[in-house]
Amino acid sequence: MTTRTRMNVYFDPDLLKQVEALSLRRKVSKSAIVEAAVASFLSGDTSDRLEAAMSRRLDRLGRQIDSLDEDLAILGETVSLFIRFWLTITPPLPESAKESARAKGVERFEGFMQSLGRRLATGDRFLKELSRDIDVSSPSADVD
Repeated sequence: MTTRTRMNVYFDPDLLKQVEALSLRRKVSKSAIVEAAVASFLSGDTSDRLEAAMSRRLDRLGRQIDSLDEDLAILGETVSLFIRFWLTITPPLPESAKESARAKGVERFEGFMQSLGRRLATGDRFLKELSRDIDVSSPSADVD
């Protein structure tokens, strides 16, 4: 049996409430919680563990940023190719047709926004589909 030495300490009332709540949740004594906290504080590997955890998180964030960067580049290329294509094939409209074209454009845009909303609600993403469906190395992948 391990002998223990009694020690009286003073806690901030809010901190003591947290220790008591943890003691009830974990079903261990307050002394065991305080002893574990002091041992953790005094152990030299605490900072190493924290540094390793932070390193893992930073690595994960770096990979996520790289993925976002790639997605943004794909999105920029997609938009620029669409604009180039649209400007190339769309002839100028005569004055008499501009009002009906504007109304049709508003109608189509509303349909586009509804479709986009449905896709976002279901979690479908164009860039995920693109990476699954298109082989970048194939010669037909260029639309120029």
